[in-house]
Amino acid sequence: SKFLNDKWMIKHGFLNDVQEHKPWWWNIKVQKLNLSAPLILLPEVSCQKAIEILQEKGYDQAPVVAESGLILGMVTLSNTLTSVLAGNAQFSDPVTKVIYDQFSKIGLEDSLGKLSCILENDHFAIIVHEQMQFNGNGSSFMKQMVFGVVTAMDLLTFVSRSDKK
Repeated sequence: SKFLNDKWMIKHGFLNDVQEHKPWWWNIKVQKLNLSAPLILLPEVSCQKAIEILQEKGYDQAPVVAESGLILGMVTLSNTLTSVLAGNAQFSDPVTKVIYDQFSKIGLEDSLGKLSCILENDHFAIIVHEQMQFNGNGSSFMKQMVFGVVTAMDLLTFVSRSDKK
């Protein structure tokens, strides 16, 4: 059962420290990765424009975020091209037709150990930060801000470049 799987439990926030012999980087916070701000696409961007933007800016993927701040999913260059070439989407279709809506989120304060568990099954995680936002009438709600997209290569680069100090 997945509830007996420690990695599943860590990924979903039910367990913190599982490994007895953790690597030196296990408890370092995600914010220490110092990733650059992500490229974000709005849902109405066409597949053609998304391909152009990603290629021009040198990105393989980008979160698709509604104007309200709701994270709709992730668009990747390869999935967009594959979908268009297979006839499952048209260049003129919005990127929402080709997004991955299954994705993991991780916070800036979460550990690299938790990130490592997520990246064992997922190609990437979206780094989010929640902040309270207030309306004109004084009511408040939590809004998630996308701070970055992190891959296994980002984690590997950090671990290989950093000292164990």
